[in-house]
Amino acid sequence: MTREEKNQIIDELSEKFAATPYFYIASTAGLTVAEATEFRRMCFAKGLEYKIFKNTLIAKALAKTGNDYTPFDAEVLTGMSGVIFSPEDAKVPAKLIKEFKKAAGKDKITFKGASIEGGLYIGEGQLTALENIKSKNEMIGEVIGLLQSPAKNVVSALLSGEKKLAGIVKTLSERPE
Repeated sequence: MTREEKNQIIDELSEKFAATPYFYIASTAGLTVAEATEFRRMCFAKGLEYKIFKNTLIAKALAKTGNDYTPFDAEVLTGMSGVIFSPEDAKVPAKLIKEFKKAAGKDKITFKGASIEGGLYIGEGQLTALENIKSKNEMIGEVIGLLQSPAKNVVSALLSGEKKLAGIVKTLSERPE
C-alpha cells in the first residue's frame, strides 16, 4: 500500500470517526472465515458497519479527529482490530458482540473499546455497561417523566380533596340537627 493510499484511508476513517457518534473496536482474530462472514452479516442486518484496519491507521485517524483518544493507544490498538460503526444506537453493537460470543464462543471475539459520544469505554468488563446504556431519547423521556410526576401528584391530591370535601359537606347536610 502506498503512502497516498494510506493517507486517503486515514482521511476517510477520521471523517467516519467524526461523523459517527458511536463506534466500537473489537478483535475477531479467533474467528474462522465462515464465522467472520457470519459476524459481518449480523452487523449488516442490524444496520452496523464493520471494517478491519491496521492499528496504526486507526490511531492516526483518531488523532486527526481532534478528540483525545490516547487511552486507546496502549490498551485497545494492539493485535487485530476491527471497527464497528453504529450511526443510531449505542447499545446495538454491544448486544451484537454479546450475542455472537454466546453463539460462537467466548474467546472467538474480543471487545477492546468503544467511544460513545466522546466517552471512552475500555476493556471487556465495560461491555455489560454499554449494553445497558440509555439513549439520548430514553434519558429525555425519563427526565420529562420525573418533571411531570410532582405536577400529577398535586393535581390528583386536589381532585381527591375535592371529592372528600364534597362528601363531608353532604354528610353534614344530611345529619339531623
